[in-house]
Amino acid sequence: MLKKSYQVLGIFVNNPTITYMFSDVKGHIGSKSESYTYNSLKSFVKEGILTKDKRGGVAIYKIADSPKAISFLSMAAEYKAWNKKGIPIDNIIEVIRKSKINFLTLLITGSYVKGKQTAKSDLDLVLIVPNDVKKVTARLKQFCELSIPEIHLYVFTDDEFKQMLLDEKHNYGKEIVKNNLIFYGAEVYYKIIFEAMKNGFTY
Repeated sequence: MLKKSYQVLGIFVNNPTITYMFSDVKGHIGSKSESYTYNSLKSFVKEGILTKDKRGGVAIYKIADSPKAISFLSMAAEYKAWNKKGIPIDNIIEVIRKSKINFLTLLITGSYVKGKQTAKSDLDLVLIVPNDVKKVTARLKQFCELSIPEIHLYVFTDDEFKQMLLDEKHNYGKEIVKNNLIFYGAEVYYKIIFEAMKNGFTY
């Protein structure tokens, strides 16, 4: 189920607001079997993870706004991140361990997400935490500065991150949602995204 979820839901990970046609999903997963794609989509619609509508007689699919859908989408996002090649995984695991927070979202952005990093590239790492931004930043500061590659750390509270998305001006939060890999706490991240969308945020 994990691999199937990743393959089919992976197309929705970067932007859960977009609707996709059958051909879009089939092309994304690289399946030569139309029946596999059709049955997968049908199953996710039946389970309430995807919604199906018709536009001009063509079926279109979208992530449902429900706890179950967010849970499956989160699983697909984290699967994608942990299986991305060229990422300094040990550093990410150590940040999670040293943060000493039970509820957090950890994602990366920048050149490592695009696969365009060089030997001189920093790792742009974002933490979204419930509170205590200063304490978390201080706790991780030395490790991030001494890491190879050096970690450029950004820490925001849940509310700060949501407010950036709702701000009319362009900001780093909006850059993050356009280019990221989510390694931990994806469910919290998508809950913030969906809540922001209800209040007017669009990609």
